[in-house]
Amino acid sequence: MASQLLDREEYIEQAYFFRVYRQRIEENVSAQEVLTGIGEEILATTKLPLAIDFLRAELMQTGHVSGGMARLSHYFTPFQAFVMQKAEQEDSRFDARIALRVLGQEAEYRSGGATPQGLFVFQFECLARNRLGYDAGLKAVAADPVYSDDWQTWILRLSGLLGTTDFATLLYRRSEHRVEEHRRRIQDPAYTPSYPVLFGVQEGRIAKANIGKDPLYMFAALQRQLGYPQVPRPAPLKTAPQFDPAVETRFQRLEAKVQLLESEQKGGIDLSQFIARPPSFDSSMNDA
Repeated sequence: MASQLLDREEYIEQAYFFRVYRQRIEENVSAQEVLTGIGEEILATTKLPLAIDFLRAELMQTGHVSGGMARLSHYFTPFQAFVMQKAEQEDSRFDARIALRVLGQEAEYRSGGATPQGLFVFQFECLARNRLGYDAGLKAVAADPVYSDDWQTWILRLSGLLGTTDFATLLYRRSEHRVEEHRRRIQDPAYTPSYPVLFGVQEGRIAKANIGKDPLYMFAALQRQLGYPQVPRPAPLKTAPQFDPAVETRFQRLEAKVQLLESEQKGGIDLSQFIARPPSFDSSMNDA
């Protein structure tokens, strides 16, 4: 069964579920424990508690939840299942905590009334930023029920165009801004393009301004100007020392003492390293 649009309360509970799931994993709670206990916290009038029970059973059988999400295709979207499947691959660099942040952010955006434009840019940036693969990724995106047939056709064509055409150019070509520019150029206000227009004037202007630049600049501009949701990013590596300097000094002293004790047990302590060598005088000073 194909996925379908859900009620707002379902997306609100999904956002809560993905957020708490991630937080408790970060607290070293096992995924099975999380799925066992969190069902009681979810609003009982939604379908999510039943979905969580199914995911828990799937986790116990296979060790993964992405397969269960894919089988619950009437509730979870193909993109949600795809993101979790990528995070659960053994050789993947895509962390499960980032995947859960992505899903939580997406569900929160849907609960506030997501537009196809904003949702697509968010999902595409997730694929690009985390290098999840365009072929399978865009197929999962296109299967989302929020997109019309025109949207699905265009999304599925993108994977064959990205290698030769700048993404900002592709977005600009399907915008109302390009149509308005063409009307002014040919001086025909009644001009109607033969292709479906998918983006508005503002999206088109931002895309045109970013042609030839890093796509991340365009994503950031869309987020600033139009309120598009931000894609979660991995936390930066900590460069500060792990311990307080005073504590680190005490650790070093303790380590030196342990080394002395180990040396004594092995046959005695080599005191030569602690004996100060007498100063040496060159022959010229002796002659004097």
